[in-house]
Amino acid sequence: MTSTHHSILIVGGGTAGLTVAVRLRRARAELSIGVIEPSSRHYYQPLWTLVGGGVVKKESTVRDESDVMPHGVEWLRGAAMEFRPKLKTVITAEGRLHTYEQMVVCPGLQLDWSAVPGLRESIGRNGVCSNYSYDTVDSPWEALSGFRGGTALFTMPNTAVKCGGAPQKIMYLAEDWIRRQGVREQSRVVYVTPGAALFGVAKYRAALERIAAARGIETRLRHHLVEVRGGERVAVLENLDTRARDPVRFDLLHVTPPMSAPDFIKTSPLADPSGWVEADPYTLQHPRFPDIFALGDASSLPTSKTGAAIRKQAPVLVANLLSLRSGRPLAARYDGYTSCPIVTRRGRMLLAEFDYDGNPCESFPFN
Repeated sequence: MTSTHHSILIVGGGTAGLTVAVRLRRARAELSIGVIEPSSRHYYQPLWTLVGGGVVKKESTVRDESDVMPHGVEWLRGAAMEFRPKLKTVITAEGRLHTYEQMVVCPGLQLDWSAVPGLRESIGRNGVCSNYSYDTVDSPWEALSGFRGGTALFTMPNTAVKCGGAPQKIMYLAEDWIRRQGVREQSRVVYVTPGAALFGVAKYRAALERIAAARGIETRLRHHLVEVRGGERVAVLENLDTRARDPVRFDLLHVTPPMSAPDFIKTSPLADPSGWVEADPYTLQHPRFPDIFALGDASSLPTSKTGAAIRKQAPVLVANLLSLRSGRPLAARYDGYTSCPIVTRRGRMLLAEFDYDGNPCESFPFN
């Protein structure tokens, strides 16, 4: 079994992992830093909504992983499989062993397509679409391009997702397109969410409710998708309060799939009872393994899972990790800042910025 050793090992070469790697490299060039990442390509996923809405091409969202890996950081091409934190060791699916002094865990989320019966085999056919993977991201625009009226259904799962506002973005873009094509009067646009409201923060919720009402968008609160019958063009919705199930016929169905931490995280000693990488919400340090830190979508941090959150998490994590290495107290604090830029039509968006307590933390000097 081949092995490597690094001062700092990062599991995950997405936005979180690369941001931490480049910050560490700039702060301490003498540190040896390794990034475990299996994919040969890096995807800028925030643009996938705009691909699904026909605004940009998907090719603009992908780069070679080697092109975005920071200079001086070693890319350890492979898939993490097993953590042995007491031995400060990670074993990959390829049989390689990697040891470390400190580790940062940020592998992102996995898409659980199979959690909804009938979904995986229906994507790209019979009006069923999703912009949540590179392979399927063209399907919403293909479905919209052929839409001539009827029921357009957009669903949010009863799980955590990448950017809680994203399932609404494609719905607003689609409604705008339907209106521009002159078939809005023949169309019904429905947004299905397990939440009790359109958005969790009162200020932005009120604004989004006004937009939805003005554009005639129906909302099915406290519901989620539990089955897709693609051949019949039927989506089965479940009421989370009564557990009653309602089959709804659709002409277009955009599905945000259920998501969760990767399976190798859920079964690891790093996971909390819900399967996320456990981390102190303010210092980002693991409470049981002090030499381990976490950030990003797979972490237990109780905030929306967005790139904007990572932008604020990364400097805190790097400062605290370097303090730990120097024997100093972990003084940096993350307040839960995140933001959801919610596109409401072509050329228009609402920027929701808030902290752990749901307080607006706005960076623009105007509403």
